[in-house]
Amino acid sequence: MENLLLGIDIGTSACKIAIFNVEGQVIAQSNQSYNIFYPDAGWVEQDPNEWWEAVCIGVKECMGKEEIDPTQIKGVGIAGQGWSAIPVDKGGNCLDNTPIWMDTRAKDIAERVTEQIGDEKIFEVAGNSFLPAYTTPKLLWFKENKPDIYEQAYKFLQSNSFIGMKLTGVMSVDKCQNYGVHFYNTKTCTYEEELAKEMGLSLDKMPDIYQCHDVIGKVTRDAADLTSLIEGTPVVAGGLDAACGTLGAGVHLPKQTQIQGGQAGGMSICEDEPIAHPKLIFSPHVVPDQWLLQGGTVGGGGVLRWFKQELGAGKSFDELTALAEDIAPGADGVTFLPYMAGERCPIWDPNAKGVFYGLSFDKTKAHLIRAALEGVVFSVQHNLKVAEEAGVDVDELDLRAMGGVANSELWIQMYADVTGCKISIPTSDTATTLGAAILAGVGVGIYKDFPEAVEKTVNINRVQEPDMEKHKSYEKSFALYLELSDKLADTFDR
Repeated sequence: MENLLLGIDIGTSACKIAIFNVEGQVIAQSNQSYNIFYPDAGWVEQDPNEWWEAVCIGVKECMGKEEIDPTQIKGVGIAGQGWSAIPVDKGGNCLDNTPIWMDTRAKDIAERVTEQIGDEKIFEVAGNSFLPAYTTPKLLWFKENKPDIYEQAYKFLQSNSFIGMKLTGVMSVDKCQNYGVHFYNTKTCTYEEELAKEMGLSLDKMPDIYQCHDVIGKVTRDAADLTSLIEGTPVVAGGLDAACGTLGAGVHLPKQTQIQGGQAGGMSICEDEPIAHPKLIFSPHVVPDQWLLQGGTVGGGGVLRWFKQELGAGKSFDELTALAEDIAPGADGVTFLPYMAGERCPIWDPNAKGVFYGLSFDKTKAHLIRAALEGVVFSVQHNLKVAEEAGVDVDELDLRAMGGVANSELWIQMYADVTGCKISIPTSDTATTLGAAILAGVGVGIYKDFPEAVEKTVNINRVQEPDMEKHKSYEKSFALYLELSDKLADTFDR
């Protein structure tokens, strides 16, 4: 019987489960959705217990689809959304819903702490600005607004470490995902106790730190009964979903760069030394001794999903993008700001709004679709331009696309034309679960190292070259995008 690896991805809207063979081919997969709660303005929560229920259902479904012998599963890896703050007691019971990455309830706390301690001091340690969506302000929010929960909490966990705990009973955090904690030094991957104290927080409530491919424990009897896995199956720590997806797209060496196009968008640039920028996201990679300079945007494939739902008139995604193909680059002056839930990098404005600009009676639905697709691409280009300020030579980057956007040749061609860079598309559109499975494979010795794992599992399906004439014409459109974003900032805040 062949060896298999299980990858779990705790996404925002659904849990994705996939079982891979050692060549990275999908043997079985399952998607299980769960709720997102919006109890108040700026509040966006999920119940981690629903994640665990989805994992149990999804793993069982995968195991049953192909009648997989559970002894074939040699390791489990877990990817997860970032910036959770999951309070659990000593017995591993979840004490409350977690604010997720879109939650900005701690805005006032973030502003206060930044003023008290100072941007530069925090950034020197964390490599990230002290913004409300990150984990640290949420920890302070629990302490100040739900002190009983805070005191009862034995540890605060991240999304993947919560699932790791449910599988093994071990509480952990990995070196990559921990970057949402601002007293975690992202260069040395250690806690800075004095900074934690200055923020009014204690290291006692933080779990032990592991490498992303470290085996944290083995599947317990109870978890085996719930999932159909075999008791004793090794589980590795895992990592941030964007970083696991980056690995699953083959990015493990300096200058390789992942272009993300799932529900949200963004980019992740791999470097072998720490390079941070206050307007971007900085974290250790899931690959040891590598770091990621990331630009996480709100607009991605979710923009087209919204358009299809509200304005698509029953058309499929392919039919909608086909309409856009007949419109010239720049959408005849129609520009779209894809700030559909505020915006993250690089403007960090929770009040930002989606905007169509340049409408007139001669414009059609096709113009709107084209502008929407281009707006998502411009949001990534905006982040690449900011990365240049940090010293990144964008012209040297090896771009690789992943997520649902990568399935659209038209959309990827826009990325190539706007950036002026060649873009490679790996075969698998399950890059995040594959990245998690690769971590498990390295952790249990299926692969001797990450280069071997990537060579065996990641294949390039197609390559799209930029049209440099279109690149030049897009420069004018991109300049208009930046001008609109800048000039509307005060209006958004009002």
